[in-house]
Amino acid sequence: MLRAGEPEPWPRSGLAVKTYTVGGAVRDELLGLPVKDRDYVVVGATPEEMTRLGYKPVGKDFPVFLHPKTHEEYALARTERKTARGYKGFQVYAAPDVTLEEDLSRRDLTINAIARDEAGRIIDPYGGAEDLKRGVLRHVSPAFAEDPVRILRAARFSARFGFKLAPATLRLMRGMVEAGEADALVPERVWQELAIGLMEAAPSKMFALLRSCGALSRVLPELAVAWSERAQYARSQRALDYAAARGRSLEVRYAVLACALAGDEAPEGALRRMSARLRAPSDCAELALLALRQREQIALGSKLGAEAIVSLLQACDAWRRPARFEQLLQAAESCQGSRARPFAAAAHLLAALGSARAVDAGAIARNETEPHRIAARLRTARVAAVRLALCSTPGPK
Repeated sequence: MLRAGEPEPWPRSGLAVKTYTVGGAVRDELLGLPVKDRDYVVVGATPEEMTRLGYKPVGKDFPVFLHPKTHEEYALARTERKTARGYKGFQVYAAPDVTLEEDLSRRDLTINAIARDEAGRIIDPYGGAEDLKRGVLRHVSPAFAEDPVRILRAARFSARFGFKLAPATLRLMRGMVEAGEADALVPERVWQELAIGLMEAAPSKMFALLRSCGALSRVLPELAVAWSERAQYARSQRALDYAAARGRSLEVRYAVLACALAGDEAPEGALRRMSARLRAPSDCAELALLALRQREQIALGSKLGAEAIVSLLQACDAWRRPARFEQLLQAAESCQGSRARPFAAAAHLLAALGSARAVDAGAIARNETEPHRIAARLRTARVAAVRLALCSTPGPK
């Protein structure tokens, strides 16, 4: 097939067929990072030739094929021409006469426009390797401005690598926002990029970049308003990176992000609007709403009495969903623990939950002759169990 060391089955026409490893795989190799997926560009071939050799076409907007054995992606070299606003407004041209340099020129950032040939040689026409060394995110060409998704991609690469944005690229991104390109982003794609960025090593850098180029007010207007207060912005950034440093889940990180809305006049309404517009998964949206709603009670967790704790656990549906309650505490810890002090509430509340869940609800139901009293008796038993646990657990130092 098209892999090094295997026979080349291509018909000998006027153009030589060549295959190159491109994009993230080459970038990560140069950074000394593990490579998860490899993408290839094929120069000099046609879709008919790819299909004849057993490659499976999967590209809807441009010709991409899966290798018949490895199932890795092989895309024909292509160029693009902007035809309408938004990230789908492109006309693609893929033909044997498109060169590797032309294909690389349509990519977003120089660090993603590096290729390696079958002999292992680096092809870097736009200086991506040097930008990797310098830790710079730089656009390849003015065509960057034609695709608003690239604003989000640049932001999440900042979160992944901690690289700074080239001044010219920042100016270009600001111009895109002012021209209304960011308004053409669809919710699914915004969430996809934000979710990836939230799971990077330094998610705060993604939001800092979106804020600096003006895109935050277009894609996350609720956060843009909340972060107009400098102190709230700084707290949120620390909390996000705290959650990332401890490897918290996407649900927890989104909940941490959402807690920035606490200062809003109607925080729950603002969060519901944000989650609905992003079409955030229900697990993320529900945990975020719970974190926002219960943040004050959880912060007081180590000072609450047994009655208040049982009420909190009931409001959080902790009896049925203890794992989600633990995620809720992780979100609260990220917001509180980022202040360089222990978050005593977590251990306190988890111990109380364990004691309350140990109460045999079935036995209470069986022994109660008046069904309408079961809930009251169960609550009384849980309060007693929590009170006993609090008495036997040392308080916070």
